[in-house]
Amino acid sequence: MNRIISGAHYGLRDWLIQRVTAVLMVVYVLLLAFLFAFYPISDYAALKSLFTSQWVRIASFLFFISLCWHAWVGMRNVFMDYIHATIIRLTLHIAVIISLFFYLIWFAEILWS
Repeated sequence: MNRIISGAHYGLRDWLIQRVTAVLMVVYVLLLAFLFAFYPISDYAALKSLFTSQWVRIASFLFFISLCWHAWVGMRNVFMDYIHATIIRLTLHIAVIISLFFYLIWFAEILWS
């Protein structure tokens, strides 16, 4: 029996990254729910004042980093499983990496502007 090995060896690392980033995102959503429960947001100014706190900005940025990493691992695994043409898979990988990178920069600009 010949076994074809892709050489990726991402298994356990991907599984762990998906779980850790998911836990970080859940913690952030619970934190945000807690903040919204005890600090009622009545208008845009109140919401903006909530995000003037540096720790909320940092927590939000860490959430978005986790979201991007989670998305990257998921998309990469889907592409590796279902896109068999190497050039198409590589093109999709590059497109996802570039878009996630620009989303991250855009999010940071929104948070700190």
